[in-house]
Amino acid sequence: MPLRTDPAPDGKPAIRAPRKAHLVLRRVEPWSAMKFSFVLSLVCFVVLFVAVAVLYGVLSALGVFDTITDMVTQLTSGDGGKATSDLAKSIESWFDPVRILGYTALLGAINVVLITALSTLGAVIYNLSSSLVGGIEVTFSEAE
Repeated sequence: MPLRTDPAPDGKPAIRAPRKAHLVLRRVEPWSAMKFSFVLSLVCFVVLFVAVAVLYGVLSALGVFDTITDMVTQLTSGDGGKATSDLAKSIESWFDPVRILGYTALLGAINVVLITALSTLGAVIYNLSSSLVGGIEVTFSEAE
């Protein structure tokens, strides 16, 4: 789409085409890719941890975990109506907030390490392949 500039000497508005820049991305610095992917994966880790904590709080306040524990206890109870105490305790330990958030933190830490390592490896592989094929050509165009 043409850009309008100041009027020409004859009074009509002058129209010029947008400027374009052609660039070729030949190299991605692995150190920069590692730093960027580490920060991005760390932010995703924080979002995941907060989301799990909020979801756990909501489900706990609604009594979902107590209902599940009671249901499993009733299903596994004997003829006398008493469930084995070991089973009831183990079911309650599944829904312990420290256990849930601990597993979330462990999973998030593993994701941070893997995403950072794979992104750095991806930058190195891109650098090797771009030396063979020349990189990616990008064209930037001026907006109105």
